Amino acid sequence: MGAYKYLQEFWQKKQSDVFRFLARLRNWEYRQLPAVHRCSRPTRPDKARRVGYKAKQGYCIYRARVVRGDRKVKVAKGIVYGKPTNQGINKNKAKRNLRSIAEERVGRKCTTLSVLNSYWVAQDAKHKWYEVVMVDPYHKVVRDDPRINWICKPTMKHRELRGLTSAGRKGRGLFNKGKNATKLRPSIRASYGAATSCACAATDEPSPRNARNPRTRRCSSGRSGSYSYPAGIEGMLHHVLTLIAESVK
Repeated sequence: MGAYKYLQEFWQKKQSDVFRFLARLRNWEYRQLPAVHRCSRPTRPDKARRVGYKAKQGYCIYRARVVRGDRKVKVAKGIVYGKPTNQGINKNKAKRNLRSIAEERVGRKCTTLSVLNSYWVAQDAKHKWYEVVMVDPYHKVVRDDPRINWICKPTMKHRELRGLTSAGRKGRGLFNKGKNATKLRPSIRASYGAATSCACAATDEPSPRNARNPRTRRCSSGRSGSYSYPAGIEGMLHHVLTLIAESVK
């Protein structure tokens, strides 16, 4: 086995004496550092390379600290002036995972860099630490590399804020496949809109977009007004015959 394979085996056995000793040292060191700071080198070289890191110009590693557990509601003095159902403070579960939150915080701090991927490095009773692989999209080495210059596109700005990284896609459920994931693609909102329009077309009922005028539907060109006709085939034929009769007169 190569050196990276040995490192991978070492990080998989977290209950060993050596790993537990090193983890205590790392946790103590990380607690003295700021919540978001730059690393001189990746703590896990094998994992960093598996998620896309290269030891060359244009790449860097940032480490972020995230508080474990539920997300608290930010209200003054813990008082919610509303109904009892909305007065919970401490037990709200976040929809996103902590790794995605760490990527977001690093992306907001390093605005000129792009988030490529991230991985777990340490945790204690209160915090978790993640290392985020950052890429400079304006560096000449990155722009000239055909394997990574896709991240230089304008559409790749702040991927971490739109759920496009690996952690974000996992939080959106896109790692699931099969019949249990039919309503997750391309997204939950898009799937709901497509299902609603298909159901309306199957039942020949107006979609919620045309709910203001339930007796009319838009034509194929998408324009309304004089091009609208009553819903249903019979209504459309009646409309056409009416127009013919008016033209004959």
